Amino acid sequence: MGYLRLVRSGVPATSPESDCLDLYDRELDYLFATLQRFGARPSELEDLLQDIFIVLYRQWPTLDTTRSLRPWLFGVAFRVVRAHRRRQTRDQRREEPIEEPEAPRPDVGLEDQESMALLLSGLEQIPAARRAVVMMHDLDGLAIADIARRLSMTKIGIYTRLYKGRKELAAAVRRLGRARR
Repeated sequence: MGYLRLVRSGVPATSPESDCLDLYDRELDYLFATLQRFGARPSELEDLLQDIFIVLYRQWPTLDTTRSLRPWLFGVAFRVVRAHRRRQTRDQRREEPIEEPEAPRPDVGLEDQESMALLLSGLEQIPAARRAVVMMHDLDGLAIADIARRLSMTKIGIYTRLYKGRKELAAAVRRLGRARR
């Protein structure tokens, strides 16, 4: 992912722009992993990361940087991926999507790769609204109150989506596991 790191040319070391670039650079690995969990294909990652950076840069003066920005970045990533998918659907309604084979990671064993592929496939089968809540709570470890605030929902609504999303994920993983045997 080194090619995605920003090159600072002409940006003073102590400026708001520099602070924005530093935060983006620190959170790039998190954003990369989040986009992958949302099902972004490898060929789309760079463009989606650039879209997220544009939102971050434009909103930088209004952000409260004394708090963690990961929940905010998660929400931005979710909306960027959702908008990208809507554009794709609208632009390529009749075309078949091109499946890109995922390159195996050398640091992960075969069982881990199969488990991760099964989980990602299961997550893809959950509607986006419930998938986001499951990912934010179970994978990113955010509290229900933080998720509710980020998504502008009630805690009950978040609990409902989390409960339904977990049930759908479990059913999808079981179904996919049986299909692979």
